[in-house]
Amino acid sequence: MNKNNFVITIATVNGSGSQSANSILLKTLFRMGVPVGGKNVFPSNIAGLPTWFWIRAEENGFVARRDKADIFVAMNSQTLLEDLKTLKPGGFFIYNSDLGIQPQALVKDTSITLIPISFKPLVDGSTDSIKVKKLVINMIYVGVLAKLLNLDLEVLNLSIADQFENKDSVIAVNKKAAELGFQYAETALKDIAFPYQATSTTKNKNKIIMDGNTAAALGWLFGGCTFTAWYPITPSSSVVEKYIQLAQKYRKDDEGKNKFAVIQAEDELASICMVLGAGWAGARSITATSGPGLSLMAESAGYAYCTEIPSVIWNVQRVGPSTGMPTRTSQGDLLSAVHLSHGDTKHPCLIPGNIKECFDFGQVAFDMAERLQQLVIVLSDLDLGMNLWMENKLTYPEKPFDRGKVLSAADLDKVTQYERYGDPDQDGIPYRTLPGTWHDKAAYFTRGSGHNAKAAYSEKSEEYKFIMDRLAKKWETAKTLVPAPVYLSNDKVLNSLDKENTSHSLAENTKAKVGIIAYGSSDLAVKEAMHILAQQGITTDYCRIRAVPFTPDVLEFINKHTVTYVLDQNRDGQMFELLKTEYNQVCHLIHSIKHYDGTPITADSIVNPITNAEKKKCQ
Repeated sequence: MNKNNFVITIATVNGSGSQSANSILLKTLFRMGVPVGGKNVFPSNIAGLPTWFWIRAEENGFVARRDKADIFVAMNSQTLLEDLKTLKPGGFFIYNSDLGIQPQALVKDTSITLIPISFKPLVDGSTDSIKVKKLVINMIYVGVLAKLLNLDLEVLNLSIADQFENKDSVIAVNKKAAELGFQYAETALKDIAFPYQATSTTKNKNKIIMDGNTAAALGWLFGGCTFTAWYPITPSSSVVEKYIQLAQKYRKDDEGKNKFAVIQAEDELASICMVLGAGWAGARSITATSGPGLSLMAESAGYAYCTEIPSVIWNVQRVGPSTGMPTRTSQGDLLSAVHLSHGDTKHPCLIPGNIKECFDFGQVAFDMAERLQQLVIVLSDLDLGMNLWMENKLTYPEKPFDRGKVLSAADLDKVTQYERYGDPDQDGIPYRTLPGTWHDKAAYFTRGSGHNAKAAYSEKSEEYKFIMDRLAKKWETAKTLVPAPVYLSNDKVLNSLDKENTSHSLAENTKAKVGIIAYGSSDLAVKEAMHILAQQGITTDYCRIRAVPFTPDVLEFINKHTVTYVLDQNRDGQMFELLKTEYNQVCHLIHSIKHYDGTPITADSIVNPITNAEKKKCQ
């Protein structure tokens, strides 16, 4: 019996209501204490095309996506025969026999169990409404799986009630459909030897399950965001939508009036310009977008860099180029984000790897933007942003906001001469004043054109060079402010996955000859890959980069390993290229491995290239 260790894949049609059913199934497992993860792969059109949902349950927390399923539920005639190929030997293929497709002749592996179910008479028993039947048919397979997996029915019903909160009639019909599926499996499938079971545990105590975009919206709220301008774009839209919901509830004054502003601009260029205006005025301002929108913001990003206006872009990456595949995940915006705009432009980029960091970086991004007086770009991605991830409960932030070098009227009384674009502290960061500061020295011109330290227009070569050299110095200062990498040694993941075992210290985490560098949503897959590689006799250390520019210990990590594999979720190995540019002296020590088909990364896509490369060394 495989307890709390299985992969379920569900194939449906987009727009059929399956997302609710799949979420109910996943949340039921989570509430039973089963470590679980969910991945939704869906098309960019509204309805009609195939969609798949992966649910990975694993006792030790290795819940990244897997390529093969133990249990497959096939509800889509378009993909049913292809879906058979994604089932493991010994797997169970549950399919809707009403679709008129008989897969028996194609199944050559006798270890696979086919389970045909006629869904029509079952859903007919749940409601008389034809419209509702099309939606609740998905709850039939939830009920079937509830019986086969031995799910806690009380928890299942609680999950249904939460999914359709305050909609009693909807709750009732969904419970009825699940009950009919359960009863069918109880009688018709009683003779099937089903080896997978979900058992209640305490593994998920003090944990939550959330998508990264919701965590980001919470982070904006706690991070002091008061202004957002945006133009909707998949997969970032839900960040702003959730922020609006939260701010309308929690960001009010004593009279119930809003203490925030959200504007849907006419396009991405307008939205970043509004954010710059708000940032100039002293607001913690942000926009959310994805790759195509980021490209449209390039000119204003250069303006932000030259004028030194604090501002933030939250970029949820998707596949490109052009409009690409809007509902597929990628890490393809790294190089463009770092150098967004023309000329000698560099922007600090934060790269969250889990929902806690999506939450934490809400404040960190604003703190860095105001401390550095720069545009800061956060690089999330569709997998992290829109899928469900487990995490320890988020804690209330206690760190005060860092507003940076802001001069008050009292400060200006003590200053002999105020130079808006000077470098009095020799760290590249000037002082600023906020509009409305009543003092003779407070005013200055904000310039995106050539200027000198006093903010006067200038085309003098030496004055331009001073400004550019100072901005370059600011990049070096940023290396001391960005979040440090997270390190993990192989022995920490040999038996179980525990996120608390990660360290920001390099010294104690360099015990292997092979290193792995990765970033963002690759994190869980890397940890599982380390576990698999160790079973093959390849021990590894792991460095998860969380920001650009790099901190000095990244080079130290590379130098302490015979070889380091740099993992990118893009075709061109963009992190690999950044590391080569920054540390050209160690190019021979790093090798690129890539995953870029648009699906959430798996451990196998990391293990296989490393195993093959290490085997070649031994030949």
